[in-house]
Order: sequence, then structure tokens, then C-alpha cells
Amino acid sequence: MKSQQKCIVIFALVCCFAVLVALIFSAVDVLGEDDDILNDDNCSDICQVVLVENIPEDISISHEGTTSLTAGLHSLLDLAQKSVEIVSPWWDLNSTEQDSRFPQAKQGRLLLHRLLGLKAQHVQLKIASSTASPELDLLSHYGADVRYLNMTALTKGLLHSSFWVVDRKHVYIGSAAMDWRSLSTLKELGIVVYECRCLAVDLHRIFNLYWQLEYKEFVPTIWSKRLSALYSKEEHFSFHLNGSLARAYFSSSPNIFRPKDRTTDTEAIFRVIQDAKRFICISMTDYLPLLSSTSHTKYWSRIDGMLREALVLKNLQIRLLISCREQTHPLTFNFLWSLQNLCIQISNCSMEARFFSPRVRDDGSPQDVHHHRYVVTDNSVYIGNLDWVGNEFVYNAGAGLVVSEPGRSSTLSGRLRAVFDRDWRSPYAKPLQPNKIPTCSWSTAGVKGHTGHTEDTAGPNASL
Repeated sequence: MKSQQKCIVIFALVCCFAVLVALIFSAVDVLGEDDDILNDDNCSDICQVVLVENIPEDISISHEGTTSLTAGLHSLLDLAQKSVEIVSPWWDLNSTEQDSRFPQAKQGRLLLHRLLGLKAQHVQLKIASSTASPELDLLSHYGADVRYLNMTALTKGLLHSSFWVVDRKHVYIGSAAMDWRSLSTLKELGIVVYECRCLAVDLHRIFNLYWQLEYKEFVPTIWSKRLSALYSKEEHFSFHLNGSLARAYFSSSPNIFRPKDRTTDTEAIFRVIQDAKRFICISMTDYLPLLSSTSHTKYWSRIDGMLREALVLKNLQIRLLISCREQTHPLTFNFLWSLQNLCIQISNCSMEARFFSPRVRDDGSPQDVHHHRYVVTDNSVYIGNLDWVGNEFVYNAGAGLVVSEPGRSSTLSGRLRAVFDRDWRSPYAKPLQPNKIPTCSWSTAGVKGHTGHTEDTAGPNASL
């Protein structure tokens, strides 16, 4: 009897040991790094923030409160002394074949040339991506350390994150991928933050999360403490922006890519909408509150519900500027009409939507140009990597930056609001008229869904 009990105890101990080993090896572990140790000596609270934007040459819109995206990225490389860490979903900077049609396309090759020269300057280049390309092979040959994420296995989604961390002091985050089109033919917007070590180290932790996921076929159940968020919607990073007090934090998606204390993008957007006092301006490529799979599609209410609450209960002025392109899902119009109809016979309720379409192909179809992904209110800014589509937040990897200014002088919000107003009032922004379908994607009866399969679509007056 005693020997039997002894065997049971030994077996239980072996099982516990096996479980412990499994948990240890399933965890994402990150070795300690001195640059992650923050204190009053290396954590500056005076940061410089610049909005960067690419405006194609054939679009008659001027830079208002922004600098060029190309200049912003090159300025980061000018400052680099130790390391450049880049996350981009794809790489296609070598534009040799396009130079004759798009003179601006050479900007991609110039940026690639700068990146190839980093090793000679004793600057370490680290890249996280999900798609192999000749550019990444070339950069690896010139000393870059490149790692790939198997997003299909990890989340059944895609990598849409796009950001830089330089010397863990300066950062860029925005809509542009490392693609020659993002520096020439597409309208992109992002933000560069200089001399802001605390914030940069926090974004570096998101980079490290991706970095440690190479070769993994599943998302770990335990995250290293080195990946925990330094700041969140509850614990902001406080700093001075152009003489006024500001607060900031990074968010990320999807939910399973969420170490301790990290705010998700939907939570960040909810907080920005919740804190708005007078208006909400949204500039986005796609707006589609649906969650689609190969077998079914369902309503995804997270963000759509937030906007409805803001309209009806808080009486905020809401404006949505959406890209009009061939890939625009027809149900987008239904959802926007539904939002507008909420304001019928309700005083102090204001909801407007416009479609941005500056360029058409020879066959008359709208060309994909407008890639902004941001929200600006009277006191906050959110700039991210994801479109407002259910699948984006649930399956795809992205990151965002929230900056709020509680004082009266909201400098960053004011600058981004000016950018939004400029686009809104431009001749390229067409109003969404009642029961009139914009010429975006209705050339055929079926459309390609965001999950890559063909779906049947309802007419413009179909109930939701």
C-alpha cells in the first residue's frame, strides 16, 4: 500500500514538472537589456512630435502642419547611432521599373540605399515581417537581421503593423509600409516622435514580442515581463509637447498578442471616443463592422456601437472620411447610412460621411489612394495601422499611438484636425447622399470579402 502511494506521489511530481517545463518553453522569453532600464536620467519628458504625410504629386493638396513622410524617415536614419528596428507587413522599395511612370517612385530606392548602408555605419538593423521579398534578402546580405512571423499559424490573420524604433529614443508609427507606393503614389499619414526614450522603449517591447515569435506555430501562454506594457489607458506616459502637458501610450492587436497591461486598439479607440467633448473626426481606408470567415459573417459592434452611443447619448459631431476604391465593400454604405439616420429628428445630433477618391483608372473605376488610419477629437489623437473592419482587430496584428492633451491648447489635435478639414473640404471628398451609392465597388454583383473569399452582397436598402 505504501509503495503504491509512493508511486502516485512520484507520478504527480513528474506531471507537475512536465507541465512546468512545457509552460517555460511555451513562454516568450527576452533577455535583459540595459536600454530597457528607465530612470530619471535616461527618461526624458520633453519630446518633439511631428506629423508626417505622403501626398502624391498628382493630388492638389498642400502639407498643412505636416512634413513629408520621406523626410521624416530619413531624419530618423540621420539620428541613428546604435539600432534601427522596423516592422512592416511587406517590402517593395525597389521601384526601378516604375520610375518612368512615377518619378516620385525613386524615393523607395533612396530609402533602401540608406538602409543598406547602416551596417557600414555600425548601426544594427533588425526587421520583423511576415512576407519574404528580394529587398529583405538583399538587406540580410548586407547585415540586417530579419525575422518572419507565421501569422496564419499564430492568429489566422495578417501582420499589418508598421512602425520604426531608432536607438530606443525615436519612433515612427503610421499607415505606410516599406513600399515605394507609400512614398510616391499613395496618401499616407503617420507620426514621428523624437527624443522620447520612455515611449520608444515601450514600442520596442511590441517589436520584441514580434521578434520572439519567429519559428513559433502558436501564441505562448506566458509572456516575459520584458514584454509587459510600460504605459496604458490607465497609466499614461506624461510629457511636455510644445510647452503643454500631454499623455501618451501605445496599443496593439489582436487580443492574444497582449502581454500584461497592454491596451488593445479597440480599448484605445473606445477611450478616445469616450473622452471626446465636442467632435470626433475619423479618416480611414475602410469602415466595415463585420466579422467574416469562410463559413459565416456576423455583425461586429465594438466600434460601430461606440459611435452610435456618442451620437445619441453624448450629442457629439461625428465625421467619417472613407476611401472610395474598387475594394470598398458595398455594405459600407449601409452602415454609414444607418449612422446618419440616427440623427433624423434628434436635435444636436450631427453625423456626416464622405468618400475620398482623387484618382480613377482608364476604365473609370476609383484607384486605391487614401490610406489614412486615424481619429482626432478636441483633446486626443489615435494613429494606427488597422482599418475599422472587424477582422482587422480580431485576427490581424497592428499597433497604435494615443496622445491626449488635457489642457486647452491641444497642439497635436489641432494640427491633425487641420489635416482632416483640408481633406474633407478638398474637391476629392464626395458626400454620401441618401440612397445614392457612390461609384466605388458596385461594378459587379459579388465582391471580394476581407477574408479573401467571395460573398454575395445585399442591395443598398437591405436591413442590417
